[in-house]
Amino acid sequence: MFEDRSNKRTFFSAPQSVTSLIAAFMEPAISVGAFLGASLVYDEPILRSDLVLCLLIFALTFPGRNRFQDRPLNAFVDISSSWLALLLILALCGYATRSLELFDQRVLLVWALATPTLQWLAFFVGRRALRWWWALPAHRRSAVVIGAGPLGLKVAQALQRPGAGGTRFAGYFDDRADERVHGLAAPDRLGMLRQAAPWIRENGVHEVYITLPLGSQPRIVGLLEQLQGTTASVFYVPDVFGISIIQGRLQDMNGVPVVGICDTPFVGTNDLVKRASDLVLASIILVLIAPVMLLLAIGVKLSSPGPVIFKQRRNGLAGEEIMVWKFRSMTTQDDGAVVPQARRDDPRVTPFGAFMRRTSLDELPQFFNVLQGQMSIVGPRPHAVAHNEEYRRLIKAYMVRHKVKPGITGWAQVNGQRGETDTLEKMQARVEYDLEYLRNWSLVLDLQIIARTIKLVFFDGKAY
Repeated sequence: MFEDRSNKRTFFSAPQSVTSLIAAFMEPAISVGAFLGASLVYDEPILRSDLVLCLLIFALTFPGRNRFQDRPLNAFVDISSSWLALLLILALCGYATRSLELFDQRVLLVWALATPTLQWLAFFVGRRALRWWWALPAHRRSAVVIGAGPLGLKVAQALQRPGAGGTRFAGYFDDRADERVHGLAAPDRLGMLRQAAPWIRENGVHEVYITLPLGSQPRIVGLLEQLQGTTASVFYVPDVFGISIIQGRLQDMNGVPVVGICDTPFVGTNDLVKRASDLVLASIILVLIAPVMLLLAIGVKLSSPGPVIFKQRRNGLAGEEIMVWKFRSMTTQDDGAVVPQARRDDPRVTPFGAFMRRTSLDELPQFFNVLQGQMSIVGPRPHAVAHNEEYRRLIKAYMVRHKVKPGITGWAQVNGQRGETDTLEKMQARVEYDLEYLRNWSLVLDLQIIARTIKLVFFDGKAY
């Protein structure tokens, strides 16, 4: 506990890292604890198979998402969909390995129902506890913004949102004397830049956010020197809203601090987790769908002349060309400099091909692409090379989606961005979802997308 002598307020607050740590372990702990509790209720011994299942559950749910700042409805939907996706994956694994009979069915049923209920309860309790914590006067943190440009307005608005973690926006400093600067109200103006450090020191401000443009470097250096005479935490907010930040992080390169602006989420253990999940799921799925694929191959061969498998050049990881496999659904095999997109009532699509495209069954051979390491089960959908060459010139940050392997399904597809992209706006919307996936990737998100994709196979009016 540290006391700031300038205003006699306690500098003690629950750090965000503690909240994140609790959130990371909360859902895995609840999932495993609920299974062990259900076993005790029915007086079932904890066998080796139970411990293996607990380890698998923990691995698939760790780290848990920090939901404490979510809205209740969003948290309810997210917890439910994540848990259903996990149950589906475990059921497929159990069916493929014939291990379901190793567990008491009553235990599994109670566990499946109790886990999401306990997770919802933990969310509400944690949310209320955090609100109570931040509402205490000793835990309220005051913050000022230096710079009243568009970026300063963004920071001020962020500080005033309900999820700002107990931070109170005290006002801003700027040398411009305009009555209203970029949406910041005049009463919030605390003074000019030269008055910032004395005011911050006298009022015991906890956090200072500098939002001056990079062109103001001399002023920034001077401010930093002055602010070192206060006890405030100082943050510099670079104006990077003009570019798409993907997995931004601060890294140490042999003693040199490097700020990552655009990077892949699949580095270190994330890469291992992603590849392992792809191998396990693709292997299980291929075993389960082998009879279906055989029937589809026969259907393609009998319905129209031509090869069963259609191969097309597409851009994969880092923009490298890969050969993507599909069941042939058209009478043509376009793979040249110009590739017309499929559209509704496309005359090139065969009747049997139309059925496969509506249900996405034509994509099933791409699970072999996953085993080869060219694709992932979840990721941005690969586009034909000709389309990439066209859209990379028209859409900002279009090629950033190639920072990861392309997927059989993706975040864009389960959010309605499926089918023909006959306008530039439609392709831009698809790319935005792809970039959002890169920013927020987690194994749980992958499982959610897989679960929602299964639903779309049967209830998607946009597929053709």
